[in-house]
Amino acid sequence: MTYEKAPLLEMKNISKDFFGNQVLSDINISLEAGDVLGLCGENGAGKSTLMKILFGMNVIRDTGGYGGQIFIDGQEVRFDTPFEALAAGIGMVHQEFSLIPGFTATENILLNREPVKESVLSQIFGHRLNILDYKDMDARSEAAIDKMGFDIDKRMVINEMPVGHKQFTEIARELSKDQLRLLILDEPTAVLTEKEAQALLESIKNMSESGIAVVFITHRLHEILAVCNKVVVMRDGYVVKEVPAKETNLEEITRWMVGRNVERGTKDDMADRSNAKTIMSVKNLWVDMPGETVRNVSLDIKDGEILGIGGLAGQGKLGIPNGIMGLYEAGGSVEFDGEAIPLNNPRRCLDASLAFVSEDRRGVGLLLDESLEWNIAFPAMQVQNKFLHHYLGGLIKWRNEAAIHKVTQKYIDELQIKCTSSKQNAKELSGGNQQKVCLAKAFALEPKFLFVSEPTRGIDVGAKALVLDALKRFNRESGVTVVMISSELEELRQICDRIAIVSGGKIAGILPAAEPSEAFGMLMVSQVK
Repeated sequence: MTYEKAPLLEMKNISKDFFGNQVLSDINISLEAGDVLGLCGENGAGKSTLMKILFGMNVIRDTGGYGGQIFIDGQEVRFDTPFEALAAGIGMVHQEFSLIPGFTATENILLNREPVKESVLSQIFGHRLNILDYKDMDARSEAAIDKMGFDIDKRMVINEMPVGHKQFTEIARELSKDQLRLLILDEPTAVLTEKEAQALLESIKNMSESGIAVVFITHRLHEILAVCNKVVVMRDGYVVKEVPAKETNLEEITRWMVGRNVERGTKDDMADRSNAKTIMSVKNLWVDMPGETVRNVSLDIKDGEILGIGGLAGQGKLGIPNGIMGLYEAGGSVEFDGEAIPLNNPRRCLDASLAFVSEDRRGVGLLLDESLEWNIAFPAMQVQNKFLHHYLGGLIKWRNEAAIHKVTQKYIDELQIKCTSSKQNAKELSGGNQQKVCLAKAFALEPKFLFVSEPTRGIDVGAKALVLDALKRFNRESGVTVVMISSELEELRQICDRIAIVSGGKIAGILPAAEPSEAFGMLMVSQVK
């Protein structure tokens, strides 16, 4: 009699609710060794929650656990902590980095698993006085980096790294674990350049060939078709489709994800602002931002336009808004609407009616432990005295709860933010919905000028179209000048009037968005050092 070998992983009838809100229902997934599963779905579909269940994340246990069963090699398991999942050979690279900034790549890769050696003192007083074996640490981190297939400096401190190298450090940490059998990658390419993303896809193929199974969550659907052997599509907490990757295409996956056809934006309404006045003039800007090179940026921005800023990672595009808005030390000069804007002074920027949606939504953009109402209304309340009752000629101010609720509900509806209510805490939302809250917060300020950095990073195709449309409407209907910084050139070409390319810390050139992609590509590499 022959027995069929059990799959590496089976998840049967998985269900989960948060505070009475059902987020997963009757999920069934199986994986064999070496499988690469592409997990697709809009933000809020339940992908990350499903993986948190598999990885034993504390938030699952602390909110009442889950329903259903998980089997590894045919044996039922129930992980209460990530340590139990790690011991079973499951690794996970999360959407948000979990690295120690002041440590090197090697120290992060081998954190809590450092090899040690005896010292004279430890031989006398015991193993607690053993010392780190740095030579062995270097060898082990080097082996993990080699296995990954993308070279990073193992001695570089994390807070000095470009963002893409931080992502590779996270992946190398998982690959350094000898028992690794299944790796969960949650939006790993969202912060990577095209070259880095291609290197990661090759690394996933290598993992698969060595027998490591991979669950690959990404909104870049072409990447799923490039490396996965099967695709699972989730919508509203259900699995709506499971299909071999070779039997589907981008259009089908998109339709299954959103339950409708997603219309691609057109460039027909592109505006010619060449005769408009210059609303912001940047001269000789330099910015001291880790991982970014901003050396000598000069740029004139026209009133009412949507200007895109693109370029390769680390060349300076993210540094420009962070420097102008005072988040990092900067020099040079900035003039807005005829008035000089002092650098290194965020409050003066806000007082001048400038706003900024940062690429770091969790570190800078949100009050994670506060409600959506507080997140959306607080900046306008603090800077502009909006959403307040004024008593005794303004001597006493009190929050106008009705006005706060009204503006929050307005943007929940307009941006289709998936939440239980306006009272829900920001940390409980999916990454894409957190991104929408950051936009809503900026919109509530009703600024004259808006910097928005990587507004669609890590969000699905349906939400991406909605966010881009919201930015375009905000610009066209309110007359707000928008500067959008993005790693995705095609998005810039879809929404912007002009696109400036940053290379080598300077503006390499500015072209109308309708110019061919190749023209922008040439500018991107023109000054790279």
